[in-house]
Amino acid sequence: MTSSALTPAQRVHAERNLPRYTSYPTALAFDAQQASEAHAWIAGTNPADKLSVYVHVPFCRRLCWYCGCHTSIAHTYERVGTFFETLTREVDLVAARLGEHDGLAHLHFGGGSPNALSPEDFAALVTQLKAAFRPRPGAEIAAELDPGMLSEAFVDAAGDVGVNRVSLGVQTFDPTVQALVNRIQPYDHVARATERLRKVGVAGLNFDLMYGLPGQNPENVYESARLAVQLRPDRVAVFGYAHVPWMKKHQTMIREADLADLDGRWAQAEAADAALVEAGYVRIGLDHYALPEDAISRALAEGRLRRNFQGYTDDPAPVLVPIGPSSIGQFREGFVGNHVPTDQWSAAVARGELPLNRALAVDDEDRVRAAVIERLMCDMRVDVAAICRDHGFAENHLAESLAATDALQLAGLCERNGAVVSIPEPARRLMRVVAAAFDARLPQAATRHAKAV
Repeated sequence: MTSSALTPAQRVHAERNLPRYTSYPTALAFDAQQASEAHAWIAGTNPADKLSVYVHVPFCRRLCWYCGCHTSIAHTYERVGTFFETLTREVDLVAARLGEHDGLAHLHFGGGSPNALSPEDFAALVTQLKAAFRPRPGAEIAAELDPGMLSEAFVDAAGDVGVNRVSLGVQTFDPTVQALVNRIQPYDHVARATERLRKVGVAGLNFDLMYGLPGQNPENVYESARLAVQLRPDRVAVFGYAHVPWMKKHQTMIREADLADLDGRWAQAEAADAALVEAGYVRIGLDHYALPEDAISRALAEGRLRRNFQGYTDDPAPVLVPIGPSSIGQFREGFVGNHVPTDQWSAAVARGELPLNRALAVDDEDRVRAAVIERLMCDMRVDVAAICRDHGFAENHLAESLAATDALQLAGLCERNGAVVSIPEPARRLMRVVAAAFDARLPQAATRHAKAV
């Protein structure tokens, strides 16, 4: 809640393991046996399809102990350089197999840290991708960067090749917390990086902040958010730390005794929210904030907000092309995923094969549920009957899922008026619980997901 503590009923739901619903079905449903089908999807794009391309760089120059990403530390540049050469071959393979399309609307680099690449290799990669996929006028070229390891040469290279949005992994400005998670980056360093990025023409700037890290409390989370908004990023995302040392071994460096309990995490998220709203930022969905004039604020107001693997976006492209190990893509027919281990990915590319190892064809049932979940996650309101009708189903097709929201209404998580479900502002942070009522696949894999808060 934005104004009160969790009730006992809400606490039960906050402890549930739930997807973040950046897709439906989620990636846990992808199937290795369907990977061969995806080659036809890639070849079957059509001239009206706008493209998004996601490039995953699985390297960092330092290991942050909270990290849940697919990444590793390269102690010399030789490994990264070899990866770069393979990546350029994959770009050529994908471009040769992709069907006709209407050009590139969005290019996104994630990781890891894309600035683990040298400035020269990063610039060469962007140049190659632009030649391969033909950017449309006004295309967004975005990169997630580690501000603590961001050199002036890399910033200059990014500006030279037209990067126009950067997301900086700030996480926290508190020096004690930074030391506890092995991510030292003083405020002045981030401020200088911000200034230089804007100077070279990066007009869009995002900050990522976190709560739930060791040593965090509502006071230092509020202070970090307050310092962040002094630099006036266009967008801020506030993510909760997921402590899963059985999956990410480096998280054993974080003592569980230093982590807040559920109520403490909630209070920290509340503190970040207060600082951002006080500074004039608009709440966007589950965990994003944006200045009122930003594109995703306008998309929210106009009912055009979307949610995909990169989070909240105004990108309407129906095709997301995956590049790099562990990358996930989407085509009209379904979802695809590349090999996760870098050696398996590189071996496939070396054989001249697209490095796909899993996929999931979606049907009309998946699509109608995905539409309901996306509207809940974006608008906090959905007319379920209208979406069923628009997808060719009877208006009562999802009656069973609708009925499941009645118990959530009693807990204060949503309100239902016939087939219209809405999430009240105090329950915003628990919207994944409401979305899960429409997830027909959840019981199969619920324990693999992070806690709702």
